[in-house]
Amino acid sequence: MVERGSGVAVWRQIGELLAEDIRKKLYAPGERLPTEPELAAKFSVNRHTIRRAMSELEQGGLVRIEQGRGTFVQEHAIDYAIGRRTRFSENLLNQGVLGHIEVMGCQSLRAADIARHLELARTAPLLRVQSLGKAENRCIDVSDHYIDENRFPDFADQLRTLRSISRAYAHYGVTDYTRKWSRITAILPSAEVARLLSQPKTRPILQVESLNVDSDGTPLQYSLTRFGGDSVQLVIANDTA
Repeated sequence: MVERGSGVAVWRQIGELLAEDIRKKLYAPGERLPTEPELAAKFSVNRHTIRRAMSELEQGGLVRIEQGRGTFVQEHAIDYAIGRRTRFSENLLNQGVLGHIEVMGCQSLRAADIARHLELARTAPLLRVQSLGKAENRCIDVSDHYIDENRFPDFADQLRTLRSISRAYAHYGVTDYTRKWSRITAILPSAEVARLLSQPKTRPILQVESLNVDSDGTPLQYSLTRFGGDSVQLVIANDTA
């Protein structure tokens, strides 16, 4: 299976063999690959050689390595529409995937630059709600949402219970909202964001900065959302409804 002395590094040959197996669907998307000891025994090499082969596959976007869990075949990218009405759960449901929002934390703060986006006084109290966007059990985005604390005092609690931003706003009587603008940037993730997205720090992510407004045009929510570059394809929707 592996040819020593062929001029091609053994770890690279192993990576190519595993990549071929993945392309042939011998391992399904999301399936865990054999462990390092199992692969080391299979190819008669040490674990360091297997680790280097896996690192190369991860850099190529074929697998993801989750600390303490193993190495998994990377799932296909999800088409995520960004338009006038951007809805997380609806975006995923349109592709037959169940999605929900999971709250990680909430803090009260004052931030003049963010208050300006929300057309509030510089010292207005804001809520920063940190959340994960889950497609089934797979994390595809890490977000910070900033809202007016006076208008939505227990928004994080509602979001934690309802697991949907739209349903959380409906609790306050906001039955519709639209995206005023979005700004998309490719950046390198922080160590924490990379960990949550189960990807290496050296692989770029897509960051979407956005502002949502209510039906009266009043700013509702300023957000920074980081998507895994291999798990999501952002689709700019030309909707006018």
